Amino acid sequence: MMAGGYSLWLPVDVSKHGFEIDRLIYALHILMAVLFVGWGIVFAYCLVRFRQRPGHRADAVVIKAKASKYAEIGVAVFEAVLLLAFAVPVLARVKNQFPSEAESEVVRVVAEQFAWNGHYAGADGVFGRTDPKFIAPDNLIGLDPNDPHGTDDIITVNELHVPVNKPVIVRLSSKDVIHSFAVPALRVKQDVIPGMTIPIWFEAARLGEFDIQCAQLCGNNHFKMRGRIHIDTDAAFAEWKKSKAPGEAPKVSEEDFQL
Repeated sequence: MMAGGYSLWLPVDVSKHGFEIDRLIYALHILMAVLFVGWGIVFAYCLVRFRQRPGHRADAVVIKAKASKYAEIGVAVFEAVLLLAFAVPVLARVKNQFPSEAESEVVRVVAEQFAWNGHYAGADGVFGRTDPKFIAPDNLIGLDPNDPHGTDDIITVNELHVPVNKPVIVRLSSKDVIHSFAVPALRVKQDVIPGMTIPIWFEAARLGEFDIQCAQLCGNNHFKMRGRIHIDTDAAFAEWKKSKAPGEAPKVSEEDFQL
């Protein structure tokens, strides 16, 4: 399956690494299907072959079942190949081999019950300093009003914009409980832990608008914690940034954050 294409029975894939994850999922499903059918046949055979019959007595001799041993060894070898040849390389590349920030778009995402707060550096390219003591209804991520680097920063709620065909580094953090940042179309999912900043990255291969979900039960209104990520051309992304008023707090209703 090519990057940015459609996957059979899976959500649309618009990331450049998604086909590797999909390939692993397909291999696992094929293995499980073979095991299900195979053991189902064995089970049906045993039901018929060893059913209770008049005059039939159980044989106490231990059977040396070589076929089942070979099958178990084959399954173990196949699982080892999946792990070492597919899963570990993909995990290492996605989790550890980050692109350089100079060549990437860097975005902060601050999770809270029940919204995703986006934070973009302004024209100076430097994120303003933040501190929880500054958090207020008109300062959702706690930007320090005394830091000049924060005066041109852009804040969004449940709306992210990223450029296509460019690595995007997202720094995840939480204001309250554990959340999970999930964008199925980008094959991205990462738990967001209070007190930690966790970076993830992806590169989109297609334009479009897709869901951001919270994949961790985070409270009574967990179901409302949804956002949208817009994958734009470079020109459209630059235009969107220009259209956002620097330092202006997004307008949100109290219902969006009701516990």
